[in-house]
Amino acid sequence: MRVLGIDYGTKRLGLAVSDETGVLASPLPTLHRTEEAEDLRRIASIVAERGVTSIVVGLPINMDGTHGPMCQEVREFSARIADESGVPVDTFDERLTSMEAERVLIEAGIQRKRRKGIRDGLAAVLILQGFLDRCRHTTSESPPSS
Repeated sequence: MRVLGIDYGTKRLGLAVSDETGVLASPLPTLHRTEEAEDLRRIASIVAERGVTSIVVGLPINMDGTHGPMCQEVREFSARIADESGVPVDTFDERLTSMEAERVLIEAGIQRKRRKGIRDGLAAVLILQGFLDRCRHTTSESPPSS
């Protein structure tokens, strides 16, 4: 099971991929957006090259739990990715992942100029790792005994 994680943005797509066991997320180079058809082709190419079996896209839910216009944009983009790549696409609550990525980069002493490109990939790693951890936790729970 290899999963591709995407941090959706209007200018860049942060990307991360899991190992074959679906346990560990690692960053991939950030995709700078061009036209959507080309973006979708590039994602489908990554899916094919890396043997990805599913995709998770960060869903930008508001801090109060509401879903704004960007959530709808991400859902529509996710549906188009599924059509283009031929693999299932899930979404995962990404609240605070970009802020967490920025905090990690600041603590690591990365200069502001370099942070922008790195932040998107790190946010994708955080989205994907959260998704993988949730999946492992959900499947490792045993049903209640009768």
